[in-house]
Amino acid sequence: MKFKKNKANEGWTFMETLVVMAIVLVLTASVGFSSIKQIDKARVVTARTQIESFCVALDSFYMDTGRYPTENEGLDALWIKPFGLESGVFWNGPYVSKAIPQDPWGNSYVYEIPGNNGLAYSVLSYGKDGYKGGDDDSKDITSWQ
Repeated sequence: MKFKKNKANEGWTFMETLVVMAIVLVLTASVGFSSIKQIDKARVVTARTQIESFCVALDSFYMDTGRYPTENEGLDALWIKPFGLESGVFWNGPYVSKAIPQDPWGNSYVYEIPGNNGLAYSVLSYGKDGYKGGDDDSKDITSWQ
């Protein structure tokens, strides 16, 4: 029995496979580039959320101890009891659920006391570029704005 050779039995050619792979790569690249913008937005939201949680923890620290952590103690005082805390001062920490993380760009959060605009403290992230100031993705994320 001899089979007839027709287009239906031949399958995919190498050239057709390359064309399909090129189309898939173009679609994947376009989705990838648009998702990078979403990742940057998610990092900003994460930094804002973490700063807000630090502010709540700092206020709790103040309510228990009667003072905010010094700049030397930093935000770590929310996780680990500061050495040499005055006797009779009630530290009811830790005030955060885990050690203070880096900001979403891998930099340390900045804690200043006294804070900006006459506030008791400031917590900020310098954003994507890691330097004070900046615009767009590199804009600072602060506790007072």
